[in-house]
Amino acid sequence: MQYFSSTAKLGILGGGQLGKMLLYTTRKWDITTHVLDPSQSAPAKLACDHFTQGDFKDYQTVYDFSKNLDVITIEIEHVNTEALHQLEKEGVQVYPSAATLELIQNKGVQKDFYQHNNIPTSKHQRFENNAVLAQAIETGKLSFPFVWKAALMGYDGNGVSIIRSEKDIDQLTDQECIAEQLVPFTHELAVIVARSSTGEIKTYPVVEMEFHPEANQVEYVLCPARISGAIKEKATQIAINTAEAFSHVGLLAVELFLTEEGDILVNEVAPRAHNSGHLTIETSLTDQFEQHIRAVLGLPLGSTNAIIAGVMVNLVGAEGHSGPVHYNNIEQALAIEGVTPHIYGKKDTRPFRKMGHVTIVNNDINIAREEAEKVKKIITVISN
Repeated sequence: MQYFSSTAKLGILGGGQLGKMLLYTTRKWDITTHVLDPSQSAPAKLACDHFTQGDFKDYQTVYDFSKNLDVITIEIEHVNTEALHQLEKEGVQVYPSAATLELIQNKGVQKDFYQHNNIPTSKHQRFENNAVLAQAIETGKLSFPFVWKAALMGYDGNGVSIIRSEKDIDQLTDQECIAEQLVPFTHELAVIVARSSTGEIKTYPVVEMEFHPEANQVEYVLCPARISGAIKEKATQIAINTAEAFSHVGLLAVELFLTEEGDILVNEVAPRAHNSGHLTIETSLTDQFEQHIRAVLGLPLGSTNAIIAGVMVNLVGAEGHSGPVHYNNIEQALAIEGVTPHIYGKKDTRPFRKMGHVTIVNNDINIAREEAEKVKKIITVISN
């Protein structure tokens, strides 16, 4: 099918910052796009050809939005898969597929999938709710410490807690959940795998992630990761194996732990463009967003080679600030060589909400990391 300046239509479920950045490529190539999002002020609204306000978790809304489109993709995995199954039966191309999304949406199902497919991961147990989890502790089937994760709808550090005592359990929301073994790791890594609808596959360089200790969300992403070549090869192969096991089409961000013993464990995956790949806009020959469009449309994948080292800093809402957003001191950050800010277009901020990111490039990753620390201190995201 011809997509460039044609009548072919690409639909995107979700219009947040990831959808907005996917549209950089569709506008460049004059690909007709339709976006569905619940918010009338969704960041992607201004850049698509047709915008529909609606709930991407609702069967009828997803079906009606998609039935006359040629290809459907996502910028968020929490969409109605029942509708996607029906659309696939009717000939609409859906990438990633409904079946793949169903394996990933529920973290308990996702963890079981790793176990059944010999993908290295931490030990886990699944529970219907916190009462059943507490009973497992009482009977000795589960012991402290462990990592609690909500089975559904966790994102950006929400729905994840380290549980060290019964008091910690009292703070949790009561829902289907998993308890994971607490892994003593030295690095948190990520590999983004691009797998095309034609079967072509490419990987981006391994990145290193540093997390905010309170928000439990990525604060810095470094490329290249400061690990040995052997570990990079091992992490990359595990990521490829994971994408192939899922029969994934599009981008799959594979988050990994490097343990003290040198083992690589899959933490979890995201079947879409990902925070760990934002710096590819500045550091790679083909950025992750263009690559996703190439993959789901069956176009040749672009080179994933890095052209320069880089560090990404997330811009999140400051604690104590909720309301209309104001960005302090971006001009000062722009004065630093190699700095590129990306503002997502969300009109309201709240504590730890992702409002943008900044990429800092340098031939030396350690210098880029030092500059990133400066940028983090300079720019603040507050409310008016």
